[in-house]
Amino acid sequence: MMPLNLASVGEDNIIRKVGGNSEVRQHLETLGFVVGARVQVVAQTGGNLIVNVKESRVAVSREMAQKIMI
Repeated sequence: MMPLNLASVGEDNIIRKVGGNSEVRQHLETLGFVVGARVQVVAQTGGNLIVNVKESRVAVSREMAQKIMI
């Protein structure tokens, strides 16, 4: 397992765990970051990520990406 921010661009991954406090987990789950979902990093700029998750494109900060384990 590794955090999402270490994933390679274009690589398909499956979310294994979502960390953080309950507010952070709820926010990420609302965006589609749930255990078992497929996620793909589309671009990485300045540490922030643009990812495809649940057929949507979402931007997440480096801090948030570190809480998503793949």
